Amino acid sequence: GLSCVFSELDCQDTTHRWLACTRLIAKMPVLAAMAYRTSVGQPFMYPKTKFSFAENFLHMMFATPLEDYEVNPVHAKAIEAFMILHMDHEQNASTSTVRIAGSSQANPYACIAAGIACL
Repeated sequence: GLSCVFSELDCQDTTHRWLACTRLIAKMPVLAAMAYRTSVGQPFMYPKTKFSFAENFLHMMFATPLEDYEVNPVHAKAIEAFMILHMDHEQNASTSTVRIAGSSQANPYACIAAGIACL
């Protein structure tokens, strides 16, 4: 998991907690795209620095290794709106699990993994 890759995290340090949050937000679309591509038997596509958050998600989901992928700006705008709405949802089982695990000051990456497992 991410706690193995980013093992320097000190949960008591505010700067480290902020860094963990930033990394988690950045990695969620990558992990979702990786899970999808694996489930359909396709190779994983790495993100590109030239794309925005939503454009990268579309690229990682639908690009192929042998062709250039052109992101439709309408689709990218829709994905961006969807991500904002989806990330700002109500209290549910996975949110509760993350909050409860996080209240013990556990590693934030492990808390998110618990929330995902709860789904």
